[in-house]
Amino acid sequence: MFNNLNLNDLVIPFVPVIVSIITQTTKFIVFTLKHGFKWEYFFTHGHMPSSHSSFAASLVITVGYLENLTSGAFAIALGLSMIILDDALRIRMYLGDQGRYLNMLVQNLHLDIKQYPRLKERVGHRTSEVIVGLIYGAFLTSLIIYWLQ
Repeated sequence: MFNNLNLNDLVIPFVPVIVSIITQTTKFIVFTLKHGFKWEYFFTHGHMPSSHSSFAASLVITVGYLENLTSGAFAIALGLSMIILDDALRIRMYLGDQGRYLNMLVQNLHLDIKQYPRLKERVGHRTSEVIVGLIYGAFLTSLIIYWLQ
């Protein structure tokens, strides 16, 4: 099963993951420089740059480059990337809005903070964070593919 694997067989699954890890590490470094060192910053959601959008850009570029822009694999990668970007921009922002409103309710109704702990209000990405993630992902993917050729 794995006897006939070559480097090109591993590019599609691994390049987007590597790009996402590099993006998340960049976010961790930025957070550490701004707020001091905490391991939890490596796993934080939202903020600059979006590792979701860098993964999506990397997936589309990698599949498009290796499989062709007219392939079914490219169409699937593009569709999945649209879902990922929608999730990063809209759906997670709605979760943040809900957290903000629930926090206001807990505060205004003077409910017990121990029973109703504060929810995160910043879960999604701003448009600029998604755009930078797309550019960062495209740039890193291009570098990696160029390096592998």
